[in-house]
Amino acid sequence: MSTTADAASKAVAVEPAPGSRKLSTAKALQEAIAQQMRADPSVFVMGEDVGPYGGIFSSTTGLIDEFGPERVLDTPISETAFIGLGIGAAVEGMRPVVELMFADFFGVCMDQIYNHMAKIHYESGGNVKVPMVLMTATGGGYSDGAQHSQTLWGTFAHLPGMKVVVPSTPYDAKGLMTAAIRSDDPVVFMFHKGVMGLGWMKKNPRSIGAVPEEAYEVPIGKARVAREGTDVTVVTVSLSVHHALDVAEKLEGEGVSVEVIDLRSLVPLDREAIVASVSKTGRLVVVDEDYESFGMTGEVIASVAERDPALLRHVSRVAVPDVPIPYARELEYAVLPTPARIEAAIREAVTG
Repeated sequence: MSTTADAASKAVAVEPAPGSRKLSTAKALQEAIAQQMRADPSVFVMGEDVGPYGGIFSSTTGLIDEFGPERVLDTPISETAFIGLGIGAAVEGMRPVVELMFADFFGVCMDQIYNHMAKIHYESGGNVKVPMVLMTATGGGYSDGAQHSQTLWGTFAHLPGMKVVVPSTPYDAKGLMTAAIRSDDPVVFMFHKGVMGLGWMKKNPRSIGAVPEEAYEVPIGKARVAREGTDVTVVTVSLSVHHALDVAEKLEGEGVSVEVIDLRSLVPLDREAIVASVSKTGRLVVVDEDYESFGMTGEVIASVAERDPALLRHVSRVAVPDVPIPYARELEYAVLPTPARIEAAIREAVTG
């Protein structure tokens, strides 16, 4: 059995108070992966530019200096090949962390992801485990164009057999990555570029936060009440959590109390947390940087409607309309769930 299974820290660490040791989300991910690599020799990292370059969004910076090229493998540009290699290694008892540079690239390797990584455990009657983390960058806002700006977590969440994790804070990023590496299930770990805290991208003050130095897990499938409120519930993930909190702080001065639920994971989805919040507020706004149709927004609303539709005095969603993400900045920000769009939806919810 892997040494990670014997790790003493299985409970969620107490989140430090502001002013404690702080890391960016990128640094928190690096620390989580390094700690698990030190604890378990079966953990290794693989992907394009994960070695000396450190990942194009700094998810693996410094790992090759400590662990060398035998455990931090730079791969050719062949997603089907190296994801297939990761699946084979996981089936044989290793715990690979495989980086797919952009979520948008999943199309060229979807057979490996969904017909193998996600299904082997089921097809083997539960006898074969695939303890693999597929880590990938998501999100727009940086004029990366239609092929490098999607989130697509709703696509992965729609396909059974994989956990889908979407952190918004450094604390959660480290704890969820630790839990993902230790998990015996395949986990798709999706980080938004805008929450990484990178100096060369748009500054986001919420992407740097207090993180314990010790290893700890954040349970996969448990939402977080990022802000308590009584008038309206905003359910969201990733960078949109930051936007929703900014809007909630602004509206507090006008007497509008906004509760913000950070799902943290889409699979499993914490439906109980969603219903509990809406039971209190009676108003639901779902915010998602993924496409509006057939995605997370509809699933969150259904989670309430199927249990008690009478709870919903108001419901709306702020998402990307069903169009490719534009390259032009003005057009891109017209389709993204910006703070202005979130604020308008909340105002409509409390006045309608």
